[in-house]
Amino acid sequence: MTLRIIGAGVGRTGTNSLQVALQQLLGGSCYHMVEVFGHPDHVPMWRAAVDGTMPDWDALFEGYVAEVDWPASAFWRQLSEHYPDAPVLLSTRDSAEQWWHSADRTIFEIFKMENPPMPPEWFDMVSTLFRTTFADPLDKDACMAAYERHNAEVRATIGADRLIDWKPRDGWAPICERLGVDVPEEPFPITNTTPEFRQMLGLDA
Repeated sequence: MTLRIIGAGVGRTGTNSLQVALQQLLGGSCYHMVEVFGHPDHVPMWRAAVDGTMPDWDALFEGYVAEVDWPASAFWRQLSEHYPDAPVLLSTRDSAEQWWHSADRTIFEIFKMENPPMPPEWFDMVSTLFRTTFADPLDKDACMAAYERHNAEVRATIGADRLIDWKPRDGWAPICERLGVDVPEEPFPITNTTPEFRQMLGLDA
């Protein structure tokens, strides 16, 4: 099995909704950060990747037809080279400010906690991933600049014939067109909203 979609968008750009949508369209599993919790053996592989030692991608993604979200999206360049026939899906928000507001109230809340409700190995991997490949999650300006830089690098690297430049409001159409499949009749899924994420962390909405 090989990846048929490479997600290059960072977290909080509709990636969980994309996971649900791609699983429906492709009839297989889509890798997302939530998958790492079910595969603790993947944590050291991602930690090594941050340090420059890439994993056996085919082994890591065995049983998956697509990937979205961190940690995989941090390695979009390597994955796009390893799976040259897969379209690259860059998910973004309408602005860096909009993205930051969502990220700061959800995933970046974890870095403000004295005792994060995560396994230590996972937290170490994610912390190192963010600070090494992105920015300090507690520095708004640095994160917004990293977000803009990341998106610009993907757009500059991936040709228009391969890139799906997508925002959540675009829904099914751009993805279905590239995959050559019919647009589903039901609305595009909306999952993992900011209130839902904060509730999961035990925070006020």
